[in-house]
Amino acid sequence: MAEHRPLRRALSFLLRVAMSVALLWVLIWRAPSFDAEELWPEVNSATPWWLLSALALTVSANVLATARWYEVARTLNVQTQRRKMFSHYMAGLFISNFVPTTVGGDVLRVSRLTVDNNDGPGSFASVMLERMTGWIVLPVFTLVGLLADHELRSLGVPSRVAAITAGMTLLALGLMVMLVSNQRFGRLVSKRQGWVRFVNGLHTGINELRSKPRDTARVLATAFAYQSVLIAAAGCAAKVVGIDGLSITVLVAFIPAMLMIQVLPIALGGLGLREGALVLFLHDLGVIDERAIAMGLLIYFLTLAASLVGLPALVFGGTRYQRVQRRSGMGLSQVAR
Repeated sequence: MAEHRPLRRALSFLLRVAMSVALLWVLIWRAPSFDAEELWPEVNSATPWWLLSALALTVSANVLATARWYEVARTLNVQTQRRKMFSHYMAGLFISNFVPTTVGGDVLRVSRLTVDNNDGPGSFASVMLERMTGWIVLPVFTLVGLLADHELRSLGVPSRVAAITAGMTLLALGLMVMLVSNQRFGRLVSKRQGWVRFVNGLHTGINELRSKPRDTARVLATAFAYQSVLIAAAGCAAKVVGIDGLSITVLVAFIPAMLMIQVLPIALGGLGLREGALVLFLHDLGVIDERAIAMGLLIYFLTLAASLVGLPALVFGGTRYQRVQRRSGMGLSQVAR
């Protein structure tokens, strides 16, 4: 089986690339009288400042994402240091954005944190629960934005898609939490070995968060701050590509919905999904499709640029952690045992 994994990964990567190309082609094909020149407006004196602001906010969001992960780990009593967690997070982000795999970044984070604290299940739970906080925060932003703006609620399809996306995300999260936190489920996995230990770690982590409402509130506050900065970065990106007049409620309602849609595992880095979501959400607000596509592409490239910070952490940290793993006999395969 192991010898077929590289082939499967390569095929998965090629399929995602093909899907992204196809989605972008459909967007261009369906756009009325598509004009490539409209993808980028004339640069004015404010454009570089909006671009720098968008990049700075995107980098700042990564710092807040690390803080969110740290708060989760701290609540779960997973021993770690802020500086190391930032290095792990950025190395994982670089892997996720530049290596053709969807889980490589999270696997790297779990692996390196496990080397630090020798707690594989706890490290796994901290990464998964850090991810799951977004499933709470993003839908809440979208629903609040829609409730606060009557005009947005009356848009029809865009509003319904955003609301359904938020509702289904919350429903999926609720069902997952109910299943994993169930005591019978916990007893079932508590005595198992191998990869099931990680599921038990997630079960224990969810119950730990539920038993510490004050710490959980701090986790959620950090998560709201992180997503707020991403929304602000998207607002700056809109200014860069010449989209003016997007209100705060538009950004709060539709940017989180876009972020939820773009993580569907059918495209490379959300390419095509993100741009399609922005075309859907912004078209009826008077934004031409070319500018909505340009905004999505810029958000993608900002994400890539910000994740370059993780390259040194990946390269130099990788040498150190490989050395530690060789001494301890623990690699990625041993973490799951």
